[in-house]
Amino acid sequence: MTSPFDRRVALRLGLALGAGVVIKPVAACEIAAGTFTIVHPWARATADDAVAAAVCMTFHEVVESDRLIGAESPVCERAEMGGTGAGPLVDFLIPEGQTTVLSEEGTYLRLVGLKFPLPVGRQYPLMLMFKKAGPVKASLHIDYVRFG
Repeated sequence: MTSPFDRRVALRLGLALGAGVVIKPVAACEIAAGTFTIVHPWARATADDAVAAAVCMTFHEVVESDRLIGAESPVCERAEMGGTGAGPLVDFLIPEGQTTVLSEEGTYLRLVGLKFPLPVGRQYPLMLMFKKAGPVKASLHIDYVRFG
């Protein structure tokens, strides 16, 4: 039979060994797309009756201009642009030498005809189509719900 002292020693040893392990911090989701990098495509969790979701992401390290010209995902029927100055077609300039953002405060990608609610913490396939870079596979991360 093991004494309580032996169990405490074993526990302390285990904690000491575990504390010595260095864990690399999780980096944001980055996707190399030829001449630029896509950072963290995400949308907010949606209500049960939502018909659309705004997709946000950042494009950086852009060494050659390109255009986002399409998007597909199994979560929706189609994609379009939304927000400031956006039309129904997916057509978004990613200029060379700049960091460009699709965000809820400006222009964003809108997934229309949602087939089901998007719950927090899930990921779904997202295919982004670019004029020069062609199709790029990404993951759509579903983040927190907007309050208020």
